[in-house]
Amino acid sequence: MAEKNRTDQMDAVLARLAAVAGRPWDRTEEEPPTPTPGRRGRRRRQSDPPTAADHSGQNRRARTPITLVLGIIAAAVVITGAVALSDTPTKEVPPNLAAATVEQPVPSAVPVTVDVVGKVHEPGLRTLPEGSRVDDALRASGGALPGTDLTTLNLARKLVDGEQLAVGVPAPVAEVVEAKPGGVVNLNTASLPLLDTLPGVGSVTAQRILDWRAEHGGFTRVEQLREIEGIGGAKFEKLRQLVTVR
Repeated sequence: MAEKNRTDQMDAVLARLAAVAGRPWDRTEEEPPTPTPGRRGRRRRQSDPPTAADHSGQNRRARTPITLVLGIIAAAVVITGAVALSDTPTKEVPPNLAAATVEQPVPSAVPVTVDVVGKVHEPGLRTLPEGSRVDDALRASGGALPGTDLTTLNLARKLVDGEQLAVGVPAPVAEVVEAKPGGVVNLNTASLPLLDTLPGVGSVTAQRILDWRAEHGGFTRVEQLREIEGIGGAKFEKLRQLVTVR
């Protein structure tokens, strides 16, 4: 009875596994062939002891369900692995986008206009590109007249917008302006004697102002006086209201 129960349980398990694998299963496939009775083929009684053939048949019947179970399990593992691989998301590689470059606006150059007077072929107003020098203004005016002494000019000095360039003639003497409200000295046109009249500025400091003006092409801010040796904070505060840049 116990043997029959185990067989029935095994049949039920095999039937479920076969259904999962999609394979029909029939218990009759597992039944061993009925032996053909021969001369000695009589039915063995239950009381007869088992023979070697009985043991061999039982082993085959025991191995057949195990082999089927193992085959179904292997098939299920293969199917599960295939499904898992097909469900694995594919890693997307982001496109290689070139970094966007932002072009910085280039500031437009501001031209300078100067008044060229004296011994030149074509005196008058000249409008030149920013950064132009005295030599450029001289060439734009047709050059100096023959015999003109140019040693008084610094041909490498940068031009300042609005200045007057005297060639071969004494520069016009700037009017000496007293230190009073409304009276200021233009740092870009003042001569050494005029700068020498400013409070706290002697001939040495006045010459340094002229040298700085020639080297840098003129003043653009009054605060640039602080860059000149000999003009400290206290002296600059005295000069701030007495000078200008034009």
